[in-house]
Amino acid sequence: MFSEASEVLAFISAEDVQTVDLKVTDLPGRWHHVTVPASRLTADDLAHGVGVDTSSYPGYKKVEAGDMRVVPDLSSGMVDEFCRARTLSFICDIVEPISGEAYSRDPRGIARKAEAHFSTVVSPGHPVFSPELEFYLFSDVRYASEMNAAGYEVDSAEAPWNMDADEMPNLAHKIPAHGGYHAAPPRDLLNDARTAMMLAIERAGVECHYHHHEVGAPGQVEIEVGLGPLLQMADATMKMKYIIRNTAVREGLSATFMPKPMFGEAGNGMHVHQYVTHGGKSLFWDPADCYAHLSPLALQWIGGLLKHAAALLAFCSPSTNSYRRLVPGYEAPISAFFGLSNRTAAIRVPAYAVNERENRIEFRPPDATCNPYLCLAAMTMAGLDGVRQGIDPAAHNFGPFDQDVTKMPAEDRARIVQLPTSLADALDALKADHEFLLAGGVFTEDIIQAWIAFKRDEVSAVDLRPHPHEYVLYYDL
Repeated sequence: MFSEASEVLAFISAEDVQTVDLKVTDLPGRWHHVTVPASRLTADDLAHGVGVDTSSYPGYKKVEAGDMRVVPDLSSGMVDEFCRARTLSFICDIVEPISGEAYSRDPRGIARKAEAHFSTVVSPGHPVFSPELEFYLFSDVRYASEMNAAGYEVDSAEAPWNMDADEMPNLAHKIPAHGGYHAAPPRDLLNDARTAMMLAIERAGVECHYHHHEVGAPGQVEIEVGLGPLLQMADATMKMKYIIRNTAVREGLSATFMPKPMFGEAGNGMHVHQYVTHGGKSLFWDPADCYAHLSPLALQWIGGLLKHAAALLAFCSPSTNSYRRLVPGYEAPISAFFGLSNRTAAIRVPAYAVNERENRIEFRPPDATCNPYLCLAAMTMAGLDGVRQGIDPAAHNFGPFDQDVTKMPAEDRARIVQLPTSLADALDALKADHEFLLAGGVFTEDIIQAWIAFKRDEVSAVDLRPHPHEYVLYYDL
């Protein structure tokens, strides 16, 4: 939005901006913010940042060394529509307070380093990404996890379980289970809410392709965005989640990106489209009559993603709930292979994009519980490792396969590498396989070990608690 501090100050004056909001991303991927009066903001603040205490941010320095400076990225500016006062918002980098050096655990800093490292391996060109956000919009949400009680309950006016609800009147336009894909009004009750979200996302500077109802009957929806560079699209993901959640509240709804918020219904993924572009053309395109016109660069990128897929899931599918989604039967990837139009593949090649301009691949395991900066950076590093090593996917039995592998003969299926079935397994894989992330100093050993420790605490928190369904299974055994 801006390139110089003078432009920001001129905008503040011309647009009667009253406050400036500085947003910072913690290690797991949530925003924190501080707000300053616009009248007191200086060019020096915009250039060198504002001092803050990050000691309470999950995964960051503790109280004995928590002082940091947050420096606004002027290009990330947007008018924050969810503040009563006229507010200009920036996403910030975190730097050390005295030296001004980038804080080594700042996810945006890691994304920046991944972009810079790319050109040392592949040149010319740069990678572009498009994360597809799937999420549920519920009309009522209740959950608890106490010493003596645990459970959750969600509701949606579209849900099939409300067919006989006393809605005075009940107009009966409900969606059957798994029947929501591209549903139209009057069954699609969320069209206007999605449109409000899409328009607000566009006003924030993020290009949208379209929105639609997803497979999940009780309020599952999707908004698709255009392609852009790594850091830009990680920022876009954070903006989208913020706008979606706040617009939902205005509409009397609650948005969740949980991968599997309900048993027996479709889960939420964040499929990531990607390719390398130069001069308006996809470097993943090969004019020869080869499989999906995938270039050697594309195949090596695929080889890197699939070789390191188990470790990648620690960053791309980083919640215990992620592995409720990554199960057979829901078009969710559970095997490390690629194929054209194959939604059971970890990497799908979209048939509608097989052309010189946008030939691309879609990595399907990620979900939006990820930190998008770490997720996109890790995928970039895996792809680059495939290029550096010249990894041939066929040599590792990564495909291509054009059939549903869950229906393959057992002997053939056994030769295909399976993805982790739990967060604990993914963290074990990351511990064993992370050298590719350290190349060029993009990730550090510290950040990887901090991530593993942080996520193991989440695994333990879930493992230690009785599950409500265990009462069904064992209470009177």
